[in-house]
Parts: sequence; C-alpha cells; structure tokens
Amino acid sequence: MREALDRDAILAWLALAADRLEAEKANLSELDRPIGDGDHGVNMARGFAAVRAKLAAEQPADPAAVLKAAAMVLLSTVGGASGPLYATLLLQAAGKATGKPSLSTADWADCLAAGLAGIVQRGKAAVGDKTMVDALDPAVRALDARRDQPLAAALAASAEAAREGMAATVPLVARKGRASYLGERSAGHQDPGATSSHLLLQALAETAARS
Repeated sequence: MREALDRDAILAWLALAADRLEAEKANLSELDRPIGDGDHGVNMARGFAAVRAKLAAEQPADPAAVLKAAAMVLLSTVGGASGPLYATLLLQAAGKATGKPSLSTADWADCLAAGLAGIVQRGKAAVGDKTMVDALDPAVRALDARRDQPLAAALAASAEAAREGMAATVPLVARKGRASYLGERSAGHQDPGATSSHLLLQALAETAARS
C-alpha cells in the first residue's frame, strides 16, 4: 500500500481512471441520455485518454505539475460543463499540492477540498442539486475526518462516501444544469457527473491500495 501520493502515484491514478472511464463510457452516456445530452461517457473517456497520452509524453515533475497538466488537457478536450468543472477540480488541487514531492492523507484532503470549493464556486451547485457535488462533498467530508489515518484506508472511505452520494442522486430533482429543465421528470435517474466523480475517486483508492 502507498503511504503517500507522489508523482508516480498520481500518474498511475489518472491512467487507471482513463481505463475505467473507457470501460464505463456507454453506461455514463446512458445515464446522461434521459437528463442531458447523452455524451458524458464519450466526453469523459476521450478527455482522460488524452490526459494519459499527454502525461506519458511529458512526465511532469511532481504531483502539482501532473494535476495541472491533466487539467489543461480536460479543459481543451471535454465538451459541455464537465471539462471546465473537472479541470477546476484538478487545478485547485494542484494549487494546494504546489511545492510538495508527495501528498499525505492530510495533504490530499486539503487538495480535494480545494477542488470541491472551486467546483462549487464555478458551478454554483450545492448538495441536493443532483450534480457531481453530491458525490464529491461527502467524499471530502469523509476524507477530512480521516486526515490522520493511513492513505489507502482514508481514500477507500472517501470513495465509498462518493458512491453513497452518487446513489442518493437517483430520487433527486435536478436544480442545476441541463437536467434542471426537466423538473420533476429528472427524478429517478442517477446523475452522470456524480457517477464519473465516484469512478475517479474509486480509481484513486485502488491506486493507493497497490504497492
């Protein structure tokens, strides 16, 4: 198990995330079809494939540089609101990681919290609005409560909190984004952004659990 997230761990995480998003591409787009444009899976898979290619070519020097480079790729390759929002998540995390060769559990808790704050500021969404915030907010709170715990255990708890938040979006009525135009008809559908957020955090937890 990893005790901290160094450059290689962040690279491994984003590569695994690219694999998972490609594998879940059809499912994510299917979730998006009733309440969005139906292209969330395609966009996310394309964006993270581009991230993996860029990082393999450049091999940034430290965690902050990896996160910043990934953010820039997402900004230019992922359409709709998802690109800017996920780019904001990684850019704000990079800001907190600056100058650190590796990130402890507490460091990553600060990074993820900064990323969530950036998303909230940009998208003006709150818990209960049926967005990615519904997965990320509980993940941040679970991680913050475990700042002093070993990395792998803390990240596993954070990913599980994200999963629960994701599942809790099913009965919600969307109040933000394209889904909000459907009103009550948006209830009964799992939010695709919350789902992709969970996939990312689950990939991170699995990366940390490996040696």
